[in-house]
Amino acid sequence: MTFEKILPELKNGKKAVRQEWGGSEEYIFVVNEDSRNGEAINPYFLIRTKEEPALSQFMPNSCDILADDWKLVD
Repeated sequence: MTFEKILPELKNGKKAVRQEWGGSEEYIFVVNEDSRNGEAINPYFLIRTKEEPALSQFMPNSCDILADDWKLVD
């Protein structure tokens, strides 16, 4: 699946991974509703890995955006 097709699913709360990764990456997801000190924060991507800390900000690179090996995960 392409990133263009997976993005609406991510925006709707689904999780996705690239089949090529195969490392410690478990999935990415979108955080839509977040705030700090009462101020709203724009949506952003997080990636969950098997490492500690498990959550990090995810910034898709050109390879991720152009890849067609994305899949939804539970």
